[in-house]
Amino acid sequence: MPIEKFIKIHSSAVPLDIENIDTDQIIPARFLKAVERKGFGDNLFRDWRFDKSNELINAFPLNDAKYTGQILVGGKNFGCGSSREHAAWALYDYGFKVIVSSFFADIFKANSLNNGLLPVQVTSEDLNEIFEVIDRLSQATFTVDLVEQTFTIDASNKVIDFEINSYKKECLLNGYDDIDYLLSLKKEIKIFETK
Repeated sequence: MPIEKFIKIHSSAVPLDIENIDTDQIIPARFLKAVERKGFGDNLFRDWRFDKSNELINAFPLNDAKYTGQILVGGKNFGCGSSREHAAWALYDYGFKVIVSSFFADIFKANSLNNGLLPVQVTSEDLNEIFEVIDRLSQATFTVDLVEQTFTIDASNKVIDFEINSYKKECLLNGYDDIDYLLSLKKEIKIFETK
């Protein structure tokens, strides 16, 4: 599945105010049978979205129609646990383009960036404010600008800066994975080889 270019999005958000969400909760191990990056979104947070009778749990935020959007706002320490890349695949395949938290597990953060998903790390205070905004207005919107590296709470025009590795930023802006990036330098590589 190709990675879409990411420049700027304007979207509402889905709140998941739970700390220490690990990769087995994001995508349970029993669904890791495929090796392609598609179809994993169907089982995103499977054990939280469905009960034992395979019925939707309406109270879970992803099942609640009042919450929509390409942004998932998670609690502190999002993506901890195993290093499975499938967690990023599942979030991206479900339709999320941005994950916001006050802390990300390093391997999850790297896997996200490698698969077109932008992790935006904010302070604990800013994260609480974002949750409060969504709590007051479920369809509150936010603007994420990768070029400027800003996350804006549209209701208050509060701008929050975030950090990103410059190489990964370039890859996201161009829709590149690591191989695509190398291929984009093909001309420069040939020139270097001839010298």
